[in-house]
Amino acid sequence: MQQPETDSVIIAAILNGQTGRYTELVSRHQRYVFTLAMRFTKNREEAEEVAQDCFVKAYRALGTFKQDSKFSTWLYSITYTTAMTYLRKKKLDTQSIDEEGGFIQLENHISAYTANGAMEKQSGYHYLNKAISMLSPDDNMIVTLFYQGEQSLEEIGQTMNMTANTVKVKLHRARIRLKEKLQGLLKNEVNEMI
Repeated sequence: MQQPETDSVIIAAILNGQTGRYTELVSRHQRYVFTLAMRFTKNREEAEEVAQDCFVKAYRALGTFKQDSKFSTWLYSITYTTAMTYLRKKKLDTQSIDEEGGFIQLENHISAYTANGAMEKQSGYHYLNKAISMLSPDDNMIVTLFYQGEQSLEEIGQTMNMTANTVKVKLHRARIRLKEKLQGLLKNEVNEMI
């Protein structure tokens, strides 16, 4: 059985003119990029938009990728900055809409959550994902990259432009906050059941 090609081999082929091979990189990393985008936007359509924007940016900048880190680390760094930029822009846009527009936007978020949440509630990860989404964007990103992305402290540091020691401290604090959020969620659920 042949081993799948590494990201580096595919990138070299793309840079040598086989641009159609970029779809292989997208296929490998789209789920995780979407998960990160979803953690920030908390809306499926917006997360898809952010993820698509990330892959377009990565494709355009592929020639600048130095390969001194993994492609996934570089791509997640793009995802992080794209999502943060999107949230800042959205915050500015949201402040300028009227109350009726805000109500419609809230209604869209609720309906998207219920449509997407019905299947997620069946999963054992429902409460964990809900608690992670309640964290600050930085805590959310660090926890997601460390546990779901299985990235090292150094890789997370590269993605978020921090030292590995800073990431370690922030991860420790994020775990404490995550534990508190989970305890609060589970306590509320138990109280609702009784």
